[in-house]
Amino acid sequence: MRPAEVTAATTVAPPGRETAGRAAQARGVAGRLRDVPWPALCLLALSLATIAGAIVYPTFPNYDSYYSLLWGRELLDGTLPSFDAYRAPTQHPLAVLYGAALSVLGHGAERVMVWTALASFVVLCAGVYRLGKAVFTPLVGLAAAGLLCTRFDFPFLAARAYIDIPYLAFVLWAAALEVERPRRGGVVWVLLICAALLRPEAWLLCGLYFLWLSLHRDVTWARRTRYAALAAVGPVTWALTDLIVTGDPMFSLTHTSGLAEELGRTKGLSEVPGAMQDFFFNLAKAPVVYGGMIGFALAAWFAPRRLAMPLALWLIGTLTFVMVGIAGLSVIDRYLLVPSLMTMLFAAVALAGWTMLRTEGRAGLLRRAWMVLAVGVVGYGAWFTATHVNFGTFDRELTLRGDTHHALHRVLEQRGIDEGRRCGPVSVPNHKLVPDVRWILDAGVDDVVARSDPQQAAAERRGVAVYVTSRSALLRQALVEKADDPFDSIPMGGFLFVGASEHYGAYVRCEGGGRGG
Repeated sequence: MRPAEVTAATTVAPPGRETAGRAAQARGVAGRLRDVPWPALCLLALSLATIAGAIVYPTFPNYDSYYSLLWGRELLDGTLPSFDAYRAPTQHPLAVLYGAALSVLGHGAERVMVWTALASFVVLCAGVYRLGKAVFTPLVGLAAAGLLCTRFDFPFLAARAYIDIPYLAFVLWAAALEVERPRRGGVVWVLLICAALLRPEAWLLCGLYFLWLSLHRDVTWARRTRYAALAAVGPVTWALTDLIVTGDPMFSLTHTSGLAEELGRTKGLSEVPGAMQDFFFNLAKAPVVYGGMIGFALAAWFAPRRLAMPLALWLIGTLTFVMVGIAGLSVIDRYLLVPSLMTMLFAAVALAGWTMLRTEGRAGLLRRAWMVLAVGVVGYGAWFTATHVNFGTFDRELTLRGDTHHALHRVLEQRGIDEGRRCGPVSVPNHKLVPDVRWILDAGVDDVVARSDPQQAAAERRGVAVYVTSRSALLRQALVEKADDPFDSIPMGGFLFVGASEHYGAYVRCEGGGRGG
């Protein structure tokens, strides 16, 4: 053998060594990828995106949240909250208390309330991840949190400071912590009580958690009594608040059902299933709903014991929605938010549930096939979203929320408004603008009235009349409910035009006032 041939022969690796080297290198790359703190990086990215969104789109609270601020301000002023105001929303004790704490900030309180809701959305995403990780695997948790971020109804609720977002955060974190350590008590009780002070649906969760803890054979009767007291905090606080403010401990229930009937939001029992289906598809969207069905079936086949918590939350939330319909309360999609989140979690199982399977044997083959299929589905979903979703709609909606608020401020700062207020109340087309105007003007419950309120027919004929003038704002703030009368948005005779902004116009009438335009 020639020397060159010897050198060549000695430098060629034996068969299999090169393959083994490539495999080791691949395992090294995979190991380094696994070592990356993906959940922390995703949380950081979401936080930064949320901060950027809050700066670019300065939105303001919704109708219900503005009333929480108003009621909190009334408390600090030493007066009872105006729970019985015309078409006022249901009071939520924790929201009113938080509104009182924020109201000391003045007009800055409204933006802080929005920031709190946006922060709650980030916390909610973390809670969804934590529950998915605890019940299934970390990748399932990440997939579920990712689906939540792409269901734009949820971040949009946060951008308008709906209390539903912190409520969901309380519930999801309570569920995640309970799964990690069953019968944990303590912090789980704190989270559930906070949820119960925000929405009455959590009363059922507190009651079931009481049963879950109390039925354990080692629990003493003294501890059961303590659990019962904790479970009762929500309904008792709600009833006491109503009793002190209105004299009726059932005021929230009767007021809510009466308002739902007036606004046409009630549905008969036969209509509840159809409404439920529509709301699920509206909140989670059809692909996620179908993916949730597939994911539930896969989880039931491969890991049935892990289904207990998400299935319980889905069933409890759905049962609550049905009970709301039977009770004659407002049937709206927000009552299905918890079941919708669980549907996303099941859909995440369809996408990332392959991480529950072993890597060797037939399970390994199934794992790889499932993974490839899931990657294809995610890729197709990303392409479909990028090519079919009109992101300009979200830009216009969020921009409009800030623009209308600033425009309302400007029209209420017009010369002549203060003089007109001395002649009578400020009137607006319906209930939608009442809390906004009251907050801006620091006005009392009788200082701002809705022209749709028949009891204010005499009061609205003097003072200041505010009208919505742009089509986009008109459809969101003046012609919203079936009961809204278009004539309430037409200037009344005898009023003088005093000024306008982009979305609103203002008229004034005192004794001897001229004729409106």
